[in-house]
Amino acid sequence: MRKTAVIVIDMINTYDHADAELLLPSARRAVPAVVRLIERARERGAPVIYANDNFGEWRSHHGEIVDTALSGAHADLVEPLRPDEQSLFVIKARHSIFYETPLAYLLTQLGVGRVVLCGQVTEQCVLYSALDAHIRHLDVAVPRDAVAHIHRELADPALHMMERNMAAEITTAEAVTLAD
Repeated sequence: MRKTAVIVIDMINTYDHADAELLLPSARRAVPAVVRLIERARERGAPVIYANDNFGEWRSHHGEIVDTALSGAHADLVEPLRPDEQSLFVIKARHSIFYETPLAYLLTQLGVGRVVLCGQVTEQCVLYSALDAHIRHLDVAVPRDAVAHIHRELADPALHMMERNMAAEITTAEAVTLAD
């Protein structure tokens, strides 16, 4: 098994965007599994990397993004999975965690060959990030209970596409292997 990193996608969120009301129920269901996955990764010494939108605030840094989300109406979804001192943080501007970010370089520096993608949104950022990981020859795992969707009718087909077209391991947060 190749060294694994857990990547938490867009979970540091104020949930005040256009699709938030559609996303919130699924995010509420996913947060406990994301938290357990992060805890398991930390216990095993696997890197935990947050790849998060900056919401167009180009002067902000990861601490400010976290503080803003924690001061919002849905802090209860952010607090349990907030980054710790060992967590790494990559700011992204588009759907893929790789697009115009230093993530590929960071993973190479860490010796990571396998990524576990969790977070939101299954049919958007998670799907596009899985494709970009696959074309970079990284192994991909996606725990279905640790991802949140906006559109239920697109979530399962997105997971199926990741499994079929990108050789992603579709599993659960408890079953995902975190070896290095």
